[in-house]
Amino acid sequence: MNYKFIDLFAGIGGFRQGFEALGCECLFSSEIDIHARQMYCENFGELPLGDITQIDENQISNHDILLAGFPCQPFSIAGEKKGFEDTRGTLFFDIARILKAKEPKVVVLENVKHFKNHDGGKTLRVILDTLNELGYATNWEVLNAKDFGVPQNRERTIIVGSLNGVKFDFNKLEKKSPVRIVDILEKDGKFDYLEEGEYTLIENPKRQPSGLIFCGYRNKNIRTKGTRENTQHLSRVHKQPNRIYDANGTHPTIASQESAGRYFIYHEGRVRKLTMMECFRLMGFGDDFKLIGSKANLYNRIGNSIVVPMVEAIAKEIKVQILNAQNKKEFIP
Repeated sequence: MNYKFIDLFAGIGGFRQGFEALGCECLFSSEIDIHARQMYCENFGELPLGDITQIDENQISNHDILLAGFPCQPFSIAGEKKGFEDTRGTLFFDIARILKAKEPKVVVLENVKHFKNHDGGKTLRVILDTLNELGYATNWEVLNAKDFGVPQNRERTIIVGSLNGVKFDFNKLEKKSPVRIVDILEKDGKFDYLEEGEYTLIENPKRQPSGLIFCGYRNKNIRTKGTRENTQHLSRVHKQPNRIYDANGTHPTIASQESAGRYFIYHEGRVRKLTMMECFRLMGFGDDFKLIGSKANLYNRIGNSIVVPMVEAIAKEIKVQILNAQNKKEFIP
């Protein structure tokens, strides 16, 4: 069955790539950032429409699945819960009004890990209440990219809702064996190495439960006292940029700013930056994905994207658990 979906807050198309890999068809896309729109167009052959708040829901074709990686915003809740009306004035309201008008069978929402605690948990509660009010049975989970075949410790909150009353079972998602940074590195290329005097390595670095092996720091002094027993720590350890990670471990979350380009890896006795292609591989994009724009824009785009193999796993189970179980006559031809 060729299920139809729409791609809201589309970014560079991570959601789209994952669902298209499972045979689904995109009918509509929206993204406000011009650089992301240009890159989306370069890879998918269509320019997403812009500001979702200015798009009439009647412009959108009927569809089976709504996908949205939306920004996190607080809701102004005073007194009694109003459900759908509580979301007015936020970008989630635009998702909700489209759901109300088009009634897709499935909605998939993505946000950062700490979204579940945003505004004391009120944000998540209002969204779940609104989806329930619109007829969707909901479930949510925090998923980590490293469980889906990419060597990046990147956690994201995923919400899945269905109109047929089925609560999506995240436990059935197909997990993959852990991979290491070294498994996605380019074999040949012009690499940006640091000179030996530009960094300091830690003796006997320990693998963290997340899979990270923090092994050094650029141009900072080591201090031996820290919170982890038997592990050397570095001054200003909270500063993620300029850390060095062993290529035999996983990579930390790629941030959505240019400073992410200052992450370094230790590989084959030398320290270097990841290439831009390697950064996109950490998100599960193939080497045929076209990269356009400045480095600053590319780091921003990749840092705001969703991990493609994780999307594929979600899409596969949505088809099995929800869509394939319904009467095929109910779907968009």
